[in-house]
Amino acid sequence: MFAKTITKTVFGLALSVATLAATQASADATLDRIKGRGKLTVGVILSGAPFGFIDPKSQDQKGYNIDIAKALAADLGVELETVTVTPPNRVQFLQQGKVDVLIANMQYTEERAKVLDHVPTPYDRAGGAAVVRKDSGLKDWADLKGKPVCISQGSNYAQPLAEEYGAIVKGLPSQPESLLALQGGNCVAAVHVGATVGLLLEDRADEWKDYAIPFPTELIPSDSVIWLRQGEKDTQTALDEAVKKLHASGKLLELAKANRLLNTKYLEEENKKLSAK
Repeated sequence: MFAKTITKTVFGLALSVATLAATQASADATLDRIKGRGKLTVGVILSGAPFGFIDPKSQDQKGYNIDIAKALAADLGVELETVTVTPPNRVQFLQQGKVDVLIANMQYTEERAKVLDHVPTPYDRAGGAAVVRKDSGLKDWADLKGKPVCISQGSNYAQPLAEEYGAIVKGLPSQPESLLALQGGNCVAAVHVGATVGLLLEDRADEWKDYAIPFPTELIPSDSVIWLRQGEKDTQTALDEAVKKLHASGKLLELAKANRLLNTKYLEEENKKLSAK
């Protein structure tokens, strides 16, 4: 009986050690793989300026998120490969290993943090803006109660729109499809990251002349972070150090201005804070 107890104890300890070793190996695997193959694979959304889009002349990918991905790859001393993702499939692509990380307009939420890890230092702070017809009579978020509102599937704006403001939320596969639904009269508002829709109304003024962003505040301004699979602590640490260096050097602020981000207050504050250290 005593021998059996000892055997079980030893087996249990061996299993625990093996599990711990496997976890640690898994934690190191992504960073080792990135450096071993000399390539960082980043999932990006190409839904429009300023974050990610296809330049119509060169057909190159452009935008703030693309530039961040390039800077991170350079910091790691590897090449960059981008994979286009959409709101419905971006988490799946990450969990299936099709990409190493996501820089895909995903703000931090507690729900997302239950299934993914993230780089602690944000690269931006963004909130939602509502695009509505100028003649809609809508003036603030509370005016959306009982009305259909279009968003991208998987958006963190769904919960506050439904629970706080009583809107009838319609999830579309992408931002462009959501905006088309607004133009088609299938919703009274389309809610997306303020920087994106703000530039859209500026750059395509003729097409959007009957629409505006009239609400005085953004919906749940949140930290924009880089997402990665759970347990990949080495990758998380390496990327966090890289993001901090980009803040401290002023490079992130420079990239934001070059890509015409409308609000750089957060980046200015982070640059001042981290450059002083």
